[in-house]
Amino acid sequence: PRSDCVMAEQLCLSDSTCNATYRILENCALAKTRLLPLDHDSRVRCLNAEFDLGNSSLLHCKCHRRMKRQEHCLRVFWTVHSSVTDGYFNLETSPYENPANEEHWKTDYNKLAALVSGEICSQLAGDATNPCLKETHVCNLSKKCVRLRTDYASICTRGAGSEDVCDQRKCHKGLRNFFEKVPEDFTKRILFCPCQDEFCGERRRKTIVPDCSFQSNTKPNCLELLDSCLEDHICKSRLADFQQNCQPTDMSPDGCSLHNYAACLQAYMGLIGTPMTPNYVSNSSVEVSLWCTCESSGNQKEKCDQILGMFENNKCL
Repeated sequence: PRSDCVMAEQLCLSDSTCNATYRILENCALAKTRLLPLDHDSRVRCLNAEFDLGNSSLLHCKCHRRMKRQEHCLRVFWTVHSSVTDGYFNLETSPYENPANEEHWKTDYNKLAALVSGEICSQLAGDATNPCLKETHVCNLSKKCVRLRTDYASICTRGAGSEDVCDQRKCHKGLRNFFEKVPEDFTKRILFCPCQDEFCGERRRKTIVPDCSFQSNTKPNCLELLDSCLEDHICKSRLADFQQNCQPTDMSPDGCSLHNYAACLQAYMGLIGTPMTPNYVSNSSVEVSLWCTCESSGNQKEKCDQILGMFENNKCL
């Protein structure tokens, strides 16, 4: 089995040869993060260092979505794989272990109903016309769910109605805490609840507080979002995971290369709370998008359209 990258790094640093090779890769990754151009000799040295790792556990390590030292683990992963991070469309770069399987996501609703008293059960049954409101009530029955949901809502709505602008970075962090720490039995039901009317759709669209976390007064270029994402280990990792698990293809009858919609939805959820936070675009549909535009993209218009199309025209989603 693959080791996680934190453990693999510790093993490598205890070996003098591996340690020296890893230090070279750290310098390579640092130069890339700071957008410093590498000369030919430096690029060769970086590639040779990655090759020298051979079949070491460091080269094949992975990270887990809910691990405690996730940022550290991801930093190690991208240090070792710095040569393969050019461009967006590279299918082999997800640092995460074991994408979600279908059975894990087919959670029996009885598990949640068991938390509910008879009185509240009848109350929930009355919310049949608004499934998203019902899922909010279910979240309120879990101390962790309601606490973390209240935390990010208060951060993301701070400044509403005044001249103050909310702190989007803190808002995103609160969202990530909610989606990472609350069991998926709750989070996926709140985010993907089915709606038949706009009142329900409005509640679903505002699950992630779009005025702060999603949209701004003007739409930035999608390439700007991509650049800011690639500078952040978490966002880059979530984007790679999304790209791998939601990769569309015309060669398949269902239009999805991995045929695993559960893994795709989990990867989609992972992007919430990053610079590339997606959301529903209206109250009356399940269409999702990034808050960005491809106008004024110059000779990178095709690349920009591909990024936006991964959300707007993705059959896997």
